[in-house]
Amino acid sequence: QVQLVESGGGLVQPGDSLRLSCAASGQTLKIDDMAWFRQAPGKSREFIASISWSGRTISTRDSVKDRFTLSGDNTKNAVYLQMNNLKPEDTAVYYCAARPTQGDRLWNEYDYWGQGTQVTVSS
Repeated sequence: QVQLVESGGGLVQPGDSLRLSCAASGQTLKIDDMAWFRQAPGKSREFIASISWSGRTISTRDSVKDRFTLSGDNTKNAVYLQMNNLKPEDTAVYYCAARPTQGDRLWNEYDYWGQGTQVTVSS
């Protein structure tokens, strides 16, 4: 099994920045693809960004790529999401996810999930 633990969420004002972290433990050799998703109240879970360790590729949702940056450290089995110029519409629970291979940006194709970290952007 693989365990994912997110951290770094919080309450911020519009225009502020946050850095989310996700650490994987357990059978991490099973993982090649790690990603961030978010889910706002009443909305479906949406893809934010992902990284493939083997392909060394990063994929980011178009609507946030000018503000959000995913990075990773394969040696630590960790991924990070730097979020700048946050907006109220970024308010959501942010989830870290992982799976054995790279694939589509569909939440139901990921096998492992963290518990989520709340990000609230409000003045």
